[in-house]
Amino acid sequence: MERPEPPAGAEIRAVRALAPYLWPRGDVELRARVVIALILLVLAKFATVAVPAVFGRAVDALETGVQAGEAVAVPVALLLGYGLLRVGQQAFAELRDFVFAKVGQRAIRRIALKVFRHLHALALRFHMDRRTGGLSRAIERGIKGIDFLLRFMLFNILPTLVEIGLVCAILWSLFGFIFSAITFVTVAIYVVFTFMFTEWRLKFRRQMNDSDTEANTKAIDSLLNFETVKYFGNEAHEARRYDTSMQRYEKAAVKSLTTLSMLNVGQGLIMAAGMTILLVLSGFRVADGSMSIGEFTAVNLYMMQLFQPLNFLGFVYREIKQSLVDMEQMFSLLDENREVEDAPGAKPLDVTDGVVRFDHVSFRYDTRRPVLRDVDFEVPAGNTVAIVGASGAGKSTISRLLFRFYDVDDGRISIDGQDIRDVTQQSLRAAIGIVPQDTVLFNDTILYNIQYGRPDASPSEVEEAARLAQVHDFVMSLPDGYNTRVGERGLKLSGGEKQRVAIARTILKDPRILLFDEATSALDTHTEREIQAALDQVSADRTTLVIAHRLSTVVNADEIIVLDGGVIIERGRHGDLLQQDGAYAQLWQRQQAAAQRAEQDAADRADGVFVPMAAK
Repeated sequence: MERPEPPAGAEIRAVRALAPYLWPRGDVELRARVVIALILLVLAKFATVAVPAVFGRAVDALETGVQAGEAVAVPVALLLGYGLLRVGQQAFAELRDFVFAKVGQRAIRRIALKVFRHLHALALRFHMDRRTGGLSRAIERGIKGIDFLLRFMLFNILPTLVEIGLVCAILWSLFGFIFSAITFVTVAIYVVFTFMFTEWRLKFRRQMNDSDTEANTKAIDSLLNFETVKYFGNEAHEARRYDTSMQRYEKAAVKSLTTLSMLNVGQGLIMAAGMTILLVLSGFRVADGSMSIGEFTAVNLYMMQLFQPLNFLGFVYREIKQSLVDMEQMFSLLDENREVEDAPGAKPLDVTDGVVRFDHVSFRYDTRRPVLRDVDFEVPAGNTVAIVGASGAGKSTISRLLFRFYDVDDGRISIDGQDIRDVTQQSLRAAIGIVPQDTVLFNDTILYNIQYGRPDASPSEVEEAARLAQVHDFVMSLPDGYNTRVGERGLKLSGGEKQRVAIARTILKDPRILLFDEATSALDTHTEREIQAALDQVSADRTTLVIAHRLSTVVNADEIIVLDGGVIIERGRHGDLLQQDGAYAQLWQRQQAAAQRAEQDAADRADGVFVPMAAK
């Protein structure tokens, strides 16, 4: 799909957003660097426009000496001055880049950090709707756009405009208005043609970027779901989807490259026409004696020198325009509504007992579909409360609300009497530890993934947490021990191993409140029992909220809450709920029957007995 045109004024907004980083408030050093860089830029341009004039005078001096029959007719001073100007031209430009480099790179770093922090501050709703590949591409292109804009807009386009003005002024003062006018008109036609043709070509570049983003998104999505692709044997299908996007990229790239050749030919014709007219006019003046050979040479050098940076004008204009669009897209991420923010004057959460209270909470992701309705319960200090129910009942939503990934629509959630909307998000999440159903690990070492619970923890503390989570012996059996890399999303570890790492991470965090969000539902029965034993040990004397699918894991809970359609329909201890013979009892009976069938099937397979599916 072709990316829509940027809104009117998008480029100007991007430049305005960038400006404060180039002239940072209170940073004397960086501001001084900007001023020095501008001074060096002006000096470099003065040296540039002086080169042809000095060279022309040296030619005239040589010609005069030859005509006078002098044995030595070398204008050493002028030639040395020419050499010094050429050196100064490059030296001032390099010094300018040297001085400005810290300003540009500091701006890029600060902007990238600001966008990164903002993305982490956005609500879960944004991240559930995002396309990770497309988002990373937008940030990457935005950062590159800033770098390109700083290098070419500040030190190529603007200096070239200054140089055009200086050259026109010099030609007017030395040779009259006609020379200045021809130069200005030639440059104007060149610039207008370049801008118009490049503007027309931009649609092909946008198509390239759109196809590139689409292909990258598909590739990342496919590689992240590598196992699923393998399970269904869909490698060829994924390759076709990727190739479809790359085919669109190929077509747009071919059009972009062929039209670039047309642009270069047009630029060459305009440049050659302007230089030819000036040289013919200069030739006539040399013939009638009103212009010297040195001045003729100087005019030629001025034109060559002037058109040299303009050779890249089409490329620079296109890239600057695209860079501004890419920057605007990246800066637009900063306009994304955070949705969940700390209240003005929010204070850190003060956890004393760790009492969690859901007070008549209602919530909906979509206004048309309520997820939780008037949910009211309390988890007393040191107690364990379990929430069970069918899939889609709203169990996981409770964990997201407790972590304040979303704000409730009605009611309130409190910890030790403090509304979680009135405390800082950082302190709230620091007080709660979670072991989720789907443990996603970073593509780093086991040490790093456990230490993520408390990054400043020592290796000995990490090992102690691993022992409590019953994963230390497994880690030590690996060739690289705690330095073993777990792969993308922890794919090198089994489900049980990942869960143990997650438990160790939570133990290291040492929170007062624990949340187990279906922490064993994806595990086999044997592994589930081992993990459950570790969870029971971790949760001792801590306020614990368990969201469970398998009822066997919550039979010892102090209270079990049954959710159905976002409403609490039953509550009580395990034995009491069974006696009520309601929804919980029915769910328990179905799970027990399923567990018995699974055990019988396993026993039959162990005895070599084949049981047809139809008989089950």
